Amino acid sequence: MRSARSLLAATAVLALAAALSACTANPTSNNGTQNAPKVDGTVTVFAAASLKESFTELGKRFEAAYPGTKVTFNFGGSSALAQSIVSGAPVDVFAAASPATMKTVTDAKLTGEDPRVFVRNTLEIAVAKGNPKHIAALKDLGGAKTALCAKEVPCGAAAITALKAAGVELTPATYEQDVKGALTKVELGEVDASLVYRTDVKADAAKIDGVEFPEAAQAVNDYPVVALGKAPNSNGAAAFLGYLNSMDARNVLTEAGFQVP
Repeated sequence: MRSARSLLAATAVLALAAALSACTANPTSNNGTQNAPKVDGTVTVFAAASLKESFTELGKRFEAAYPGTKVTFNFGGSSALAQSIVSGAPVDVFAAASPATMKTVTDAKLTGEDPRVFVRNTLEIAVAKGNPKHIAALKDLGGAKTALCAKEVPCGAAAITALKAAGVELTPATYEQDVKGALTKVELGEVDASLVYRTDVKADAAKIDGVEFPEAAQAVNDYPVVALGKAPNSNGAAAFLGYLNSMDARNVLTEAGFQVP
């Protein structure tokens, strides 16, 4: 009897020691987030116009994941957004449509870390529903009224690369300041076609059709994202960047037509 009691006591002591050891080894065992920075307030994100639909959805999901946060977006041409940041606009996160436009911000030493590429995008020819001009390739744009993005905007630079690869010389009817502007020209019937991102064609499929072309493979745009060094909401910026790495965010982005590295 005495040996049995001794055995039970020894077992209890060992169990207690194991429990204490586990708690010491994992101080967050009762609350895995007790040491995490508090994330709340407004997170200001400047993002390329082509990210509008997907980032708007991601903003809603981020707010749901972090109660007390509010994500505000400024969508536009990456080059204009970069200039606004350099001029002092208070921004937490910048997502550009090309490394070249991101370089404007990094050269000004305004980032807290190195940007990382989080998605890639390619071009398509946007045409009116039913493709009434029967545009099937870049060479067909020579006889069509076409809108391009401005040369300093990433979608414009990509368009120039693709046209050169196809050996096509083109004088566009208009240059637009961002990809949404070029797409709108097709929607309104003001032009026959425009060179835009495949993600924009997919988002606007109810109003326009898209024509793929092989030279698009030579004009793939990398999209870098970064938190600003003097981000007003640094915890929010870090959390938003972390969320972009999540499977949930990647699913939204790939569904929108982006390629995830």
